[in-house]
Amino acid sequence: MSGTNHGGHLGAVYGASRPEETAAIYDRWAETYEAEMAAAGYRHPSVCLALIARYLPRGTTPLLDAGAGTGLIGEWLGIVGYPHVEGLDVSQGMLAIARKKGVYANLHNLALGSALPFADGHFGGIVSAGVFTSGHVGSEGLDELVRICRPGGAIVLTVKLTLWEGGFSEHIDRFARAGALELLEVTDPYVSMPGETGTIPSRAVVLRRT
Repeated sequence: MSGTNHGGHLGAVYGASRPEETAAIYDRWAETYEAEMAAAGYRHPSVCLALIARYLPRGTTPLLDAGAGTGLIGEWLGIVGYPHVEGLDVSQGMLAIARKKGVYANLHNLALGSALPFADGHFGGIVSAGVFTSGHVGSEGLDELVRICRPGGAIVLTVKLTLWEGGFSEHIDRFARAGALELLEVTDPYVSMPGETGTIPSRAVVLRRT
């Protein structure tokens, strides 16, 4: 259940139940995605960018944009001083738009929530904006991000409140108790798309890999 009243592409992706279903919807949406999200006042990318800049030293490489979509964050990461960014996304159509921007060192058609083909500790930092939400990825997607982030690296996520209160925060606590993560910051709830009626608030979260 999506827990939202959205229509159109947005309502469809929130209602998706399988990665391949989500991918197909985003493939169809790719050409108009940025314009529609801009009209909705989409905030996740700018919030994540600010938190990456706060907690991750400029020049850290490589970074992973996990759920890169059309490359909104990838464009900005290079501008603010992170020269090597790789992206992954479940949608080939969205990655095609991102590839045209020429800001990613590599792009990977992969789904969070399953095993990722990267070595332990490969990335110096990871950002995932708008992915941990209805119809996308639950707390199970965090495990591989923790594995592939190097000790000392920062992981910046946005998490819809329904997921945060439905076990995501407890999942982070388990990693913290095991000594794998330190919780650095959790923002107050904010609405990611103020132009969309019925948007459920989210939190942004910063984790340090220990």
